[in-house]
Amino acid sequence: TWINTEKDINLSPQKRKIGFVFQEYALFPNMTVKENLEFAFSGKPVKNQVEELLETTELEQLQNRKPTTLSGGQQQRVALARALVQKPEILILDEPLSALDREMRIKLQHYILEVHNKYELTTLLVSHDVSEIMKLSKRVLVIDHGKVTREGSPAMVFTNNKLSGKFQFTGEVTGLEKQDFIFIVTVLIGQQLVKVVADENEANSLSLGDTVIVASKAFNPVIRKVE
Repeated sequence: TWINTEKDINLSPQKRKIGFVFQEYALFPNMTVKENLEFAFSGKPVKNQVEELLETTELEQLQNRKPTTLSGGQQQRVALARALVQKPEILILDEPLSALDREMRIKLQHYILEVHNKYELTTLLVSHDVSEIMKLSKRVLVIDHGKVTREGSPAMVFTNNKLSGKFQFTGEVTGLEKQDFIFIVTVLIGQQLVKVVADENEANSLSLGDTVIVASKAFNPVIRKVE
């Protein structure tokens, strides 16, 4: 319990076991990567823990550099590692990847999933990127003007199509090609490229980079854009 007015409980923020990753990194520019992590300890830094976090986020070779010499993706990895220093029970990510290019976003999504699973965290992600939400989330809440308007699994929230749950995958469109009277849509699902035959209406609704659900309907594969 962090706050309970009846029992006069009000833990200070640094004792609440919450890790927070800002959209703008919020690193100390006068400190090295390693010093940024060490500063986050409430007491004396634990050497093994710092080294483990540097290894997990692949920052070992950058630990003596200062934030201004790092790329945006590298700085965000430092921010992620720093948020884990206190071994939080809850990790809050406030649009952590919105300022990065697509390739770097995909790489950092991998890091986020890795640390989420490795440290068994409860992670709250704030994002407007549907593909990011589909990849990283198990449960989604859509908030509009302070009210929850939709709630459920990513597939339930972002598609209204009644598709079979036996064969259903989420991916990103990486290619569109017309062959005679059909269209071939290349979809990146995880680390695998899958080709799906689409009709003209389906193909015309898609663009490169769209998040889609590939599923089965009446035993035929169908592809639907996630809105």
